[in-house]
Amino acid sequence: MRKIDWCKEQDKGIKLIEPNDNLSNEYFKNAEESLKVLKSIWPTKSKMWLATTKYYIEYFAIYSLLMKIGIKCEIHDCTIALVKFLEEENIIDKGTSLILEKDKELRIDNQYYLKNRPVDINIEKLSIFLISIKRLIDKITEEKIIKIRDKINKF
Repeated sequence: MRKIDWCKEQDKGIKLIEPNDNLSNEYFKNAEESLKVLKSIWPTKSKMWLATTKYYIEYFAIYSLLMKIGIKCEIHDCTIALVKFLEEENIIDKGTSLILEKDKELRIDNQYYLKNRPVDINIEKLSIFLISIKRLIDKITEEKIIKIRDKINKF
């Protein structure tokens, strides 16, 4: 994957670090907290804050998985490229990267360009997404982590 190769060359791009359960847990807590925030701002119908919060629920959950694997990445497009890779490796459900990409663009449009685009919020789907990522984090084996890291190293 050319994108991952490019991302590895960037200063804040993909870097392999020691897997970190503590950081993984903290990022997951941020995802859960963001879901609570989303529920509290839902009545305001603020398209900017709904889009931003929805995206960060998804992003923090994914980043939690990356910390469990030991992958640091501060470029959102590169994080999404990692999700595509994890889809190909049958770690994450297919289509997750498309959801992240779509919600990232919606966040940017509403937060930075004030486009006020509609935001589809489904609390149940977001909750299920968090549960599925938490299950992945809990069940991923050290052997699988090593294989993923080796493949990323070879890009």
